[in-house]
Amino acid sequence: MNSFWIGQQVFILVFLGALLLIALSNLFTLQRLGTYPSSTHFPRVSILVPARNEEVNIESCVRSLVCQDYPDFEVLVLDDNSQDHTGQILARLTAEFPRLHVIHGRPLPSGWIGKHWACHQLAQGAGGELLLFTDADTRHRPQGLRHSVEALLSQKADLLSVLPHEEVVSWPEQLVVPMIAWSIFAFLPLALAYRLRMPMLSSTIGQFMLFRRSAYQEVGGYAAVRQEVVDDIALGQRVKAAGLRWRLADGQSTVTCRMYRNFGEVWEGFSKNMFASLGSNIPLFLLAWGWQVVAFLEPVTILLLMLLGVHCSALSAALAAGAVAISLLLWGTYYGRFNIPFHLTFLYPASVLFSATIATRSMILSLRGQASWKGRKLERQRVKLW
Repeated sequence: MNSFWIGQQVFILVFLGALLLIALSNLFTLQRLGTYPSSTHFPRVSILVPARNEEVNIESCVRSLVCQDYPDFEVLVLDDNSQDHTGQILARLTAEFPRLHVIHGRPLPSGWIGKHWACHQLAQGAGGELLLFTDADTRHRPQGLRHSVEALLSQKADLLSVLPHEEVVSWPEQLVVPMIAWSIFAFLPLALAYRLRMPMLSSTIGQFMLFRRSAYQEVGGYAAVRQEVVDDIALGQRVKAAGLRWRLADGQSTVTCRMYRNFGEVWEGFSKNMFASLGSNIPLFLLAWGWQVVAFLEPVTILLLMLLGVHCSALSAALAAGAVAISLLLWGTYYGRFNIPFHLTFLYPASVLFSATIATRSMILSLRGQASWKGRKLERQRVKLW
């Protein structure tokens, strides 16, 4: 039993070391917007924003978009049957900004998820050579569109997705929201992902997806992922599967997003898609989250028990201390790169545990067909048992 315990601790140490190496490599591979070569060619861009009950966010989002430092673009916002003041705010903004066009969403047909149907309608009404899908809770610096187009053109990409700066204010936000980019930073070796066609080696952020229209149409657009809860990941995987070029960029200096504002929003928001983000695959889901809990919490638990006077071998203590040190370096590197409050580095066990709890709830809701978002029930996902 003791040899098994030590063996597991050694494996944890190796696993965490591998994650740290991936993260360090991504520090150099993940390029910041604004550092790509300048361009003299600026294709027309259609900026597409689905909005449902977004009265808190929509005005600041639209104002940031219509003021882009870019020569040729349009902004299309679809009011997806909002029940708050989103429609009135958009009507006022339309009178102020001629380049803003508001589309009133058609009724949601059977077999579609609400946001996907909204984005599908937006793409149908767009006239640009490039299509930028972005969320209503984002805000964009004036140079953001120019820099993202320069990145897409210089990389010869068909889809450019951008990691925005995530604003985290309340404690639930601080503990869970950074896990999105962290999982990409620590688990996805971009240098390898860019060279291999494997669809699973991709991760697309729905808050900012810049497509070439030709690529969007080739992969079937939103019609092809109409029932996929994680539409962004599904679209990115379809791009790679088609042999097209997917790229990821760091948009910390140009795009800001505050996804959720309190415990309830964090709890419900992540519950809708955490299970689907791993393909609704039960064994993979349980393995991924179960192992993360063990790898990040077991070493901390061993050290805490030692402080409480529980006997532990010197080797076990050394392995646990090494694992905690690597974890702190891993999380600290990520928080430093993505401008997340640094004190959260020392709360990584709470982040993992809280996220795992929400992930478990997401699986239960999905299996029961009870997942919902913004007042709409989500389609029951096809569960995979292997």
